[in-house]
Amino acid sequence: MPNSPSPTGNDTAALTDRTDDRPVYVIGGGPGGLAVAASLRSRGVRAVVLEKSDRVGASWRGHYDRLHLHTTRRWSALPGLRMPRRFGRWVGRDDVVRYLEKYTEHHELEVVTGVEVTRIDRAPDGSGDWQLTATGGRVLRGRAVVVATGFNHTPRIPDWPGRDTFTGELLHAARYRAPAPYADRDVLVVGIGNTGAEIAADLAEGGASRVRIAVRTVPHIVRRSTAGWPAQATGILVRRLPVRLVDRAGAVMCRIAVPDLAAQGLPRPDTGLYSRVRQGAIPVQDVGLIDAVRTGAVTPVATVASFDRDTVVLADGTRLTPDAVIAATGYDRALEPLLGHLDVLDGRGRPVAHGGRSPKGAPGLYFTGFTNPISGMLREMALDAERIAKSVARASR
Repeated sequence: MPNSPSPTGNDTAALTDRTDDRPVYVIGGGPGGLAVAASLRSRGVRAVVLEKSDRVGASWRGHYDRLHLHTTRRWSALPGLRMPRRFGRWVGRDDVVRYLEKYTEHHELEVVTGVEVTRIDRAPDGSGDWQLTATGGRVLRGRAVVVATGFNHTPRIPDWPGRDTFTGELLHAARYRAPAPYADRDVLVVGIGNTGAEIAADLAEGGASRVRIAVRTVPHIVRRSTAGWPAQATGILVRRLPVRLVDRAGAVMCRIAVPDLAAQGLPRPDTGLYSRVRQGAIPVQDVGLIDAVRTGAVTPVATVASFDRDTVVLADGTRLTPDAVIAATGYDRALEPLLGHLDVLDGRGRPVAHGGRSPKGAPGLYFTGFTNPISGMLREMALDAERIAKSVARASR
């Protein structure tokens, strides 16, 4: 019988033989994985969280200093523990990390750190169990597996022609922390999603001599809060309404709340807000970009086409010579090596099922945190955790 991990503490990687127990393995010690483990524990189901780093919340610890949740404290809490009021309405990065640490302690979760799962398979004996191959030659066996390795897993930088010849600084947004290293420097941010927009505003406020943001597709921009009403609340209310209706309402709200920035190079999109959401494009929540563009502190430019030594060539032929390029160009889920052989991923490498549903032909395999909903990722992970726990508990009975 394969070994099962049994930690002597939350940050311990010790493994011992537990032949009498087949836990549910949760892969990933971020918000999604911890929420599932707590929900399972509340139903009397043993869950063991496997985290490849040395602490829970590893991805949150690596985010840039300025980051605050775009969702409210109330709707960002995980099952069984509220976020403290002292964190404020928009919770900062460090407080999110503190909350995850407290959450692990409060629910007495079994977390084994320093263990990376490299492959998931069906147990070869036909029992219906799952077998995990992990670092150190470990082979683990569980009755169910929850994959919670994260939406933002592996930083992705496009393979632009000439990229390797660029003599300036080129880094992914995952490595950006604060504006101080870019004071008095010319910086080009590539990508105008929430991360790129916020980094560009941060650089402008932090003393960069020039900040430009390369735009491939003009985004929908919404206020994080309007007259005290959070954008997240609207996202929750409209999720199940007809797309056309939400598109029309979104266009009206945009004209009321967001100034026309066409003269500054950022026109309003010609497609509906919710239509874009259904295609996977989440609106940019404004935390400084609007004012930065309106005042000229951040200049929108065309998307990047190629690099030529010290020069960045844009799609419209413009040639720039920035000191640094920060690529806010997204992440890969990187699930293929782990379970690509199980036929549970779609053409974009994302799970075909999430929450309390297992993919067809893979009962007992669950996914959480691989959607980017307009209603807030943490809120949806909290709901997914309860659904997964109910499904596992029902199967156990």
